[in-house]
Amino acid sequence: MNQPTPAIVAQNAVRRLPRIALLMLCAAYLLPGLVGRGPWKSADITSFGYMAELARTTEGIARWFDPMLLGLRPETPALIPYWIGALAIKIAPSWLNPDLAVRIVFAFLLWGTFTATWYAVYYLARTARAQPVAFAFGGEARPTDYARAIADGGVLALIACLGLAQLGHETTPALAQLFFASHLFYGVAALPYRRAGPVTALVVGTLGITLSGAPTVGLALAIGSALYIAYERRRTALAQAEAPYDEDTGPGYTRGALLTMVAVTVLAAVLVFSLKLQQWKITMTGGSLLGDVRSQAKLLLWFTWPVWPLALWTLWRWRRQLTARHVALPFWFAAVPLAATWSTDFSDRSLLLSLPAFATLAAFALPTFRRSAAALIDWFNVLFFSGLAVMGWVYWIAMQTGVPPKPAASVARLVPGFVPEFSPIAVVLAVAATIAWCWLVRWRTGRHRAALWKTLVLPAGGTALCWMLLMTLWLPPIDYARSYVPQVDAVVERVGRSSCVAELALSRAHIAALRHHGQLDVKPLLLDNTCPWLLASPETIERLHTIIPFDQWRFAGTLRRPSSAADDLLLYQKIPPQ
Repeated sequence: MNQPTPAIVAQNAVRRLPRIALLMLCAAYLLPGLVGRGPWKSADITSFGYMAELARTTEGIARWFDPMLLGLRPETPALIPYWIGALAIKIAPSWLNPDLAVRIVFAFLLWGTFTATWYAVYYLARTARAQPVAFAFGGEARPTDYARAIADGGVLALIACLGLAQLGHETTPALAQLFFASHLFYGVAALPYRRAGPVTALVVGTLGITLSGAPTVGLALAIGSALYIAYERRRTALAQAEAPYDEDTGPGYTRGALLTMVAVTVLAAVLVFSLKLQQWKITMTGGSLLGDVRSQAKLLLWFTWPVWPLALWTLWRWRRQLTARHVALPFWFAAVPLAATWSTDFSDRSLLLSLPAFATLAAFALPTFRRSAAALIDWFNVLFFSGLAVMGWVYWIAMQTGVPPKPAASVARLVPGFVPEFSPIAVVLAVAATIAWCWLVRWRTGRHRAALWKTLVLPAGGTALCWMLLMTLWLPPIDYARSYVPQVDAVVERVGRSSCVAELALSRAHIAALRHHGQLDVKPLLLDNTCPWLLASPETIERLHTIIPFDQWRFAGTLRRPSSAADDLLLYQKIPPQ
């Protein structure tokens, strides 16, 4: 017999979220930040640097399997993300900036993540053990309508996650990993109901995440999914043998589904070992255990806000069905990235892969809420996001006019040297987003029919509002603070554009920025000593003069990125021979 379900949902609570409204919300979240900026520091510009190098390479197909940036391999040893970006640069028209072309393609990856998450939640909600309580006289939610409402809530929860905002709009391997992980999640969830689509998603997701810099995570997710499918088949067979007329399991995993999952897992493992990806080992972080626990807990709390309390509530309310498909699968797809977060140096980017699963768990909390709890969540979100929006407008006005003086001084201190500029288009978009938020608050606090997804409308809308304000009103100062353009412009002003510049111990991000923003011919000093200029990292200061003879180079100045006192470049000029 099935364990009792905590979901109590009437048919009038599962009305659809209008498709146009959901699409417009996704677009309002995706589009801001595409134009009006360049690649940001440091993972964004670094990844773009490898893509640009691949796009201009003439070394043949072998170079595409070993991306290089001035002889340096990427810190995230991925392939597919760099291929995607390089192909976007190659096929983009000449009038389109290469970095914009890459951002457009990666925006489609985020859109694909939304789509895969919606369908994954939909098929998980279709399972018999996820269905709400059947009323004595009827009127409970129909399975399809119920699943659609839960899926709408899942996408809203994903948009609401604070950690998705920045990383979801960068062109890094982390976003490609998120795309492939969400498709693997969808494939496992939908396999009992469909064949072609889920099987394709399984292959693309498993192999894609393996070749996107996360082979360990990809294999763990695939192996765990295969084991769960085997467990689910055995549990269903035993339940039907004991109570053939009482157990309503709905569509289950077939033998073919299990064999498909095993075959995909084996294929991914073969790919890992044939391409020697097994050397991409995870490494434990250093430092004290208490400090690691504290920092990781802080990251988890804000990165997955506001869905983690809902996810915990789901695990509690559905505690009698922890092995059910709609709880066990998202729990596994959240647990593996969490483990990677604790055991790698890329904590936030590993945690990014767990967001679709966290959003799924949060969605299944919706049918278990009481009205008082939903009202408390709504009022908290109204106050929280409205306060952020007001603060954003006040500080922007202060930046433009100097009034109030304290906020204006704070902005000037954070971005020294930045000259504010007024953009009518940005202001119009920000005003429109603010008006839309006010309308949404009025709609949510007014009298209307109940909707299952209503609790997550304000978190998703508030997150989209804040991102819109950041990418319209605040985009110029943010781009100034997070871009290498001011520093590269200072270099170009000294050495001239298209000059030959030697580098010593520069970061990948600096090399990519100098080549992209400055169009400089950067060469390693130890391999080419013919350039008239040299840029060195201050970290090499102790051994600098053992490499650079005093009689050959003259110190020409320190070039600092304005918003960071710890991001200097040392410029040297070669002394012509006497």
